[in-house]
Amino acid sequence: MTDTFILEGRICSTPRLRSIAAEAKSDKIYLQLKPDIRWVAYSQERMEALMDDTGAAMVYADRFQQQGGTVTQAPVIDCQEGALRDDFDFGSVLLVRTELMRKALEQTDRDWKYAGLYDLRLRLSRMGELLHVSEYMYYEHEEDTRKSGEKLFDYVDPKNREVQTEMEEAVTEHLKAVGAYLEPEFKDTDTEAGEFEYEASVVIPCKNRVRTIETAIRSALAQKTESRYKFNVIVVDDNSTDGTAEVIKRIVAEGHENLVYIAQDKTWHAIGGNWNAALHHEKCGRFAIQLDSDDTYSGPDTVQKFIDTFHRERCAMVIGTYQLTDFDGHQLPPGVIDHKEWTPDNGRNNALRINGLGAPRAFFTPLLRQLNFPTTKYGEDYAVGLRISREHKIGRIYDVLYNCRRWDDNSDANCDIQTMNANNLYKDRLRTWELKARIALNRQKKK
Repeated sequence: MTDTFILEGRICSTPRLRSIAAEAKSDKIYLQLKPDIRWVAYSQERMEALMDDTGAAMVYADRFQQQGGTVTQAPVIDCQEGALRDDFDFGSVLLVRTELMRKALEQTDRDWKYAGLYDLRLRLSRMGELLHVSEYMYYEHEEDTRKSGEKLFDYVDPKNREVQTEMEEAVTEHLKAVGAYLEPEFKDTDTEAGEFEYEASVVIPCKNRVRTIETAIRSALAQKTESRYKFNVIVVDDNSTDGTAEVIKRIVAEGHENLVYIAQDKTWHAIGGNWNAALHHEKCGRFAIQLDSDDTYSGPDTVQKFIDTFHRERCAMVIGTYQLTDFDGHQLPPGVIDHKEWTPDNGRNNALRINGLGAPRAFFTPLLRQLNFPTTKYGEDYAVGLRISREHKIGRIYDVLYNCRRWDDNSDANCDIQTMNANNLYKDRLRTWELKARIALNRQKKK
């Protein structure tokens, strides 16, 4: 009979795990993250047999979720080398090898208060495979009925900062163990390089945003900069069919000299391709500053603050601070998202653990013209941020610069589980590719 121990979710201390390992009598242990699990017939036997057959260090599986009288399928995704998110969804049942769990716990000299389970699975991943069984093996009760867009910001809620600090320390130890940790050494960025008509460009990619595009454009046009720093606004419309293009053309007809309108052709562009169109436009400024088509700047000094930070810190990318608001600009919880967990020394290592680097984002155009955005509609900014952080400094601004408006038409407002899984799978791939690149970079430095 395989031992089963119930934990209170994925936040777990190392002492609790040590007590489980000491108490276990079987060679395998079920770590159950929810109290009420109902197994599909013979699935436990199946899971344990697959651990024996494959030699996996840990096994997890797809499951059903029950909310009230409704039962839905809740598949999970494969755990890649770069799947370093501490909120990776393994489901509610983890089958681990008792011997390896004890070995992993012996290897750590830390008594994690929150990151015990996270640290354990990172250590297990260095000992063997974390095997995903794509079969529905059990039923769990799902009590968190919030939309995906509401859950999205849990990890940056200020009340969770102590938890996040521990998670960062755990992943940093893991990166050192696998050879992917980067020392705080950066290439210098000559922010005066190149000839540009404009010092900065606000880039607004859009598709079917007729309700919000006008306020976004006018928020950008309302920016004020020092007279020596000219700026413009580049709006890239990707074949909108809802009247967005007509709104843009009406504003262009008002005669704004610093407004550039790019109408994309019918081929595939997505958000990344729209960004590339703006970056390679002859009117693009030295610094390209993000403004999503359904958001607004919080004041008229955002562009100037970005310019100042680029020149003062000589960095290749700058990320600001935003606040969550409703459609009318009223602040929503958790309020201000500042990513103060980012440190100059370790931010780029911790970037492999979290699902985003913050907003608004701004880029040094000459470098981005070399790297380019991936032509995707999700994760394109994260991909570029990871790549830049590998070698270059990323500056931060902790003043609120941006209103991130949450409404029903946000692309992540209420994703179904298939979309969420696809998004997470892609970002895990980005992390895997970046992890491999950093390992290779460190090996090259040692030669």
